Amino acid sequence: MDNQKPRSEKSLIGIRIFVFVDKNGNLFDKRALIRNLDKSDLKVSALHTQHFVTNLVNHSVQLDVVATDAQNKTYNIEIQRGSSGAGARRARYHSSMLDINLLKKNEDFEKLPETYVIFICEEDVLGEGEPLYQIERYILKNKKPFNDGSHIIYVNASYRDNSALGKLMHDFYCTEPSDMYYKLLADKSNYYKKNKEGLHAMCEILEDLIKERNVEIASHLLDEGNLSTEVIARCCDLSIEEVEELKKKKAS
Repeated sequence: MDNQKPRSEKSLIGIRIFVFVDKNGNLFDKRALIRNLDKSDLKVSALHTQHFVTNLVNHSVQLDVVATDAQNKTYNIEIQRGSSGAGARRARYHSSMLDINLLKKNEDFEKLPETYVIFICEEDVLGEGEPLYQIERYILKNKKPFNDGSHIIYVNASYRDNSALGKLMHDFYCTEPSDMYYKLLADKSNYYKKNKEGLHAMCEILEDLIKERNVEIASHLLDEGNLSTEVIARCCDLSIEEVEELKKKKAS
């Protein structure tokens, strides 16, 4: 099984958290991933990984990557192993969870930014043999676009050709850095998989991601106002002092 392989045998997709994260912010694929999805002029202005969106009443969701560009368009990128878990209704739910957190209280609905939910799937889950599927809403009678600003994209990562997207997907699933097309990806893969410092850095990044997620969840729980500091600290694996400090920051 894949989870029994040594890390050095795994592809970038198998250690996907680290494909997008670097303390120095220098990673090539942070931006190239989206730029290669037919958006060559994209400038990423903000990026979050393992972004947890809390819904205390219904189903919460953890998003692999959330990015915002200079035009305030928001992108949710999900890396999906296997065919299960990438269904149409999950994509719809992710889109709705983006929307619910992008419009401020009393803000006009027209201020809702354009959103893209992008599933990079290990298999061709839609089964049409295409490298990329873009799903849009249309008016059935005249086939005109509805233009509600929501977009869903499925990337067939098993597709291989000489396009920028095909080469990028090859590199994501390639286990040997020397066989990759993109040198910066190959260098980063080699660093995280074969270099002692890289392995140590990877552990530090993971710890930071977990801490960041726990603080984010605690912030949402504080907003609800019906849980004690002690309960929030225990649920989020934080100290009471850390929750108190977070509460002070939110109040200031």
